[in-house]
Parts: sequence; C-alpha cells; structure tokens
Amino acid sequence: MTKIKTVLDALERFAPLPLQEDWDNAGLQIGLTETEVLGALLCLDVTEEIVDEAMKKGCNLIISHHPLIFHPLKRICDEDFIQRIIRRCIKNDITIVSMHTNLDNAENGVNYKIAEKLSLTNLRFLKPCAEAQGKGGSGVIGELAKPLSAEDFLKRTKDTFNAEVLMTNELLTRNIKTVALCGGAGAFLLEDAIQQGADAFITGEMHYHEYFDTKQKIQIIVMGHYESEHFTQEILEKILHSQCPDVKTYIATTNTNPIRYFV
Repeated sequence: MTKIKTVLDALERFAPLPLQEDWDNAGLQIGLTETEVLGALLCLDVTEEIVDEAMKKGCNLIISHHPLIFHPLKRICDEDFIQRIIRRCIKNDITIVSMHTNLDNAENGVNYKIAEKLSLTNLRFLKPCAEAQGKGGSGVIGELAKPLSAEDFLKRTKDTFNAEVLMTNELLTRNIKTVALCGGAGAFLLEDAIQQGADAFITGEMHYHEYFDTKQKIQIIVMGHYESEHFTQEILEKILHSQCPDVKTYIATTNTNPIRYFV
C-alpha cells in the first residue's frame, strides 16, 4: 500500500512548493502523511459535499486545487464550512492536500492544461520565474494552428470549457493567432499579454476597470474562475497514475462552483 507521504512527494516533485505565490498556502492542509492511501478524491474545491463524496467512495485522501485553509484559524468549532470540514476530516482520518499556485506555475501545470484544451502550440510561460530556470512561471502564451476570427474563437472557447457565458470587450477586427492565458484570477498578466503581442487573453475573472483602454489591442475573454480550472483534476490524476499507480483515484463528480447564472 502507498502512504500519503509518497503521494504528497510525487505531487510536490511535479509542482514544487517554492513555485507558489507568497500569499498562498499550498501543500498539506489537514491530516497525517504516514497513513496508507485507501483512495484519493481529486477536486477543485473542498466543500462539505466533497467530503461526503470522499467518504462514500472510501477515500481517506482529498487532493484539491484550491486550499481549504488560506488564513490562520483562531479556533476550530462549527462557525463556518471550513471549521466543520476540519473537524469532520480529523474525526474520520481524512487527509487534505492542495496543489494551488505551485500547480498553476509549474511546467505542464494548470495553464498548460488550458492551452492543451485549446490545441495551442509553441507554448511558453507568459511571465517566467527567474528562480525556476525555465521550469516555472505565470501564465502561458502560444499559437493557434490556424487563425480564427474573434467570434469563432469565442465560440470555441465557450464550448471547450462548457462556459454558460463569456465576458469580453469589443470584438477584435483582426484574426486571433497568438493566445495568452491564465486560469483563475489572471488579470495581473493582461499587460504582459499585450506587450508580447497576444491577440487574445483568456482568464477566469477580471475587475470592471481592467477592461478599459483595451479596444482593438487585445481580445479579453473571461470565462469564470471555476470554468477556467475544472480540468485541473486531470493533471492530478495523470501524476498519480504515473508515480503512484496502485492508488485508486476518483475525479470528483460534485460541482463545487458557487456561482450560478440567471439567464
């Protein structure tokens, strides 16, 4: 049987913790690592419904993209869902591990997966991390095999990520060939995308004022935070199948997106 520590080591070899942003809290969240893995549930967010699913499937390990614990806790009772999850997981010997911005910033990580879904080629980091020596950075930029009109590329993006709606600026009048992207909240890379000549910039969320002064400079495509990252479980599954093949893995079927669209 494989120990949780072995799984954690495999994940951190792929996406080393030093790649995470200063404000992040990736890695072990709750639980013991010397325990043998009975099953691993792979998810985007840890919610009470996700814990339900893990228990029903006999999993004592939950591997998420978004960390459950971001801020220090002064007490653990049942005031909110985070505290309830912590108490429940400790009581039931469930370990939680999160691979967040370290997985975003890793080579072949979250942003590479988004690019793969769009069939982009010639991939490179949009903003390489000097300390990572080419093996880490923020965002990805690449090219489409064939240029598309803005409308066609928007339709392709919407269908690929099963997005109910896209937020965008004025449609670009030139074709789209070079695409920059960053899953989640990636607006901090918009200027880098423009400076590097990207025709389009895809991310999960942006603020209102960040759309200004972009007309015909670049096509902004905002698909939703969840929609931009819900293929992350496929990366986690691939790592475990390669490095820990005897571990039973399950991609969560629970939709953890807290946002609903009224149309």
